[in-house]
Amino acid sequence: MPQPAPVDPGQVTQLAREVMRHDRFPYLATIDGDQPRVRPVSPVRTDGFTVYVANLRAYHKTVEIEANPRVELCYLDDGHNQVRLTGRAEVVTDRGVLREIWDANPLLRQYLGSLDNPELIVYRITPSRVRYMREWALEYYEVPLGDC
Repeated sequence: MPQPAPVDPGQVTQLAREVMRHDRFPYLATIDGDQPRVRPVSPVRTDGFTVYVANLRAYHKTVEIEANPRVELCYLDDGHNQVRLTGRAEVVTDRGVLREIWDANPLLRQYLGSLDNPELIVYRITPSRVRYMREWALEYYEVPLGDC
């Protein structure tokens, strides 16, 4: 089995951001009672390592996140490099942030028609931990949260 290239700890933040930039559909993990659930999502905005995900009120993950806002996102690029972002999901209520997301996402506008559509929920996932792994090295590198 080929050995992955070594990781320069000074480059971990940049490497993690590159993985996130290349994976348009990371997987979101939630808890449904005592059962983990995972599904691909399409972030509508990313600020550093803070990720925004749009959701419809009728989706089951709404109930799951309301009951337990602790979530994890897993990003994987074509080179099998991985970023795992552990954090808390909270509903975005700031009208300015919602407007910026709405204006930048034509698919949201086409599908939902109005920013005031009561079905729309946008979650902000704020990281408490970010880890990077190169290929299948089986060794995670902590991304300093000060770099988030």
